[in-house]
Amino acid sequence: MINKKCGEAMEGAGEGVVDLPLVLRSTIGRSPASATEDFYPTAVHRLDVPVTGCALFARTPEALSFLSDLFADERAHKIYWAILEKNKAAEALAPSRELVHWISVDAKHNKSYAHPDSAPDRKKAILRYRVVGQGDRYVFMEIELITGRHHQIRAQLAALDLHIKGDLKYGSKRSEKDGGFRLHARLLAFLNPDGSSAFINVQAPIPVPDPLWTAFEGAAK
Repeated sequence: MINKKCGEAMEGAGEGVVDLPLVLRSTIGRSPASATEDFYPTAVHRLDVPVTGCALFARTPEALSFLSDLFADERAHKIYWAILEKNKAAEALAPSRELVHWISVDAKHNKSYAHPDSAPDRKKAILRYRVVGQGDRYVFMEIELITGRHHQIRAQLAALDLHIKGDLKYGSKRSEKDGGFRLHARLLAFLNPDGSSAFINVQAPIPVPDPLWTAFEGAAK
């Protein structure tokens, strides 16, 4: 597990983007348990390049298979923090709610859309949120991600006219100075792949704290 920073890619890094698998390959090397094959740290799940926080990599083929099944079966517990721009939709939010949509993906433009109804080309997407605080310009939201669809949180919020600060693709008014946006994978909990039936529970601190994230942390206590 690493605390991913904005601008780092868990796979398929483009130009100017830090390639985390390559970094881990050079620092950790090949798995000592993989005597018969070359196996290097491999991402178990995906975080978008601008997203920070809990990023899980497997060091052995067995761990990758076990953990990938947990994520596919929605048995990993995932909590995100999001800072939303305040607008009429944000001001009218219920304190907590479950959101259910069906996601379609525009692969050409690398963008997802959340729809109220199912269709053959759409996948069901579920999240639960609670508002933990707010200020004059922003709303602080904690999100439990139940499913794991392409750009799910961003698309589901955008469908309600809610926009993560800095996320221009999904409706934010202004960019962030580092090119990122305010979405952080705060917590990841999952069954230990060692067969012990114990749970591993990891919380990721904000990689680059600032007054806005500090205010969020204070509200979330």
